[in-house]
Amino acid sequence: MKAAIFIVNTRLYKEKKESPAKAALKRLLEQVGLEVREGILPEDKSVVSAVMKQLAENHSVQLILTVGANGFLRKDCAPDALLDVAERLLPGIPEAMRAYNMRYSKKVMLDRSMAGICESTLMLNLPGSAKLAKEGLEYVLPELMQVVESLNL
Repeated sequence: MKAAIFIVNTRLYKEKKESPAKAALKRLLEQVGLEVREGILPEDKSVVSAVMKQLAENHSVQLILTVGANGFLRKDCAPDALLDVAERLLPGIPEAMRAYNMRYSKKVMLDRSMAGICESTLMLNLPGSAKLAKEGLEYVLPELMQVVESLNL
């Protein structure tokens, strides 16, 4: 099975720089047997949703993770992009991650992350913080894999 990780950050996109979160998340996904694609996208709702939709509709990947751009600022578009593409939402996944990550930072309550399904692809927004993204993904990964496997029987 395949996964895609996209850092959503215009500055990193323009400067072609790496995110500290990407390598840690890629390692986690590879440990559970996923083949991982990765990229950086600008903070542009139409771009993020188009990429997610194309990957899901073409059945190119079974899991899409976006990292960052999920706060309350105008530029934070990842949850909105996911909502544009998702056919069904899975609100319990980001709720569980927020509750788990509250032990690290109360600012997690400002996170608008979403999770949903398009076709047979699970999509999830992760926080921009490398630590919060990694800790949150580790916490929900067994359930994510259960969803991915069930959707792709």
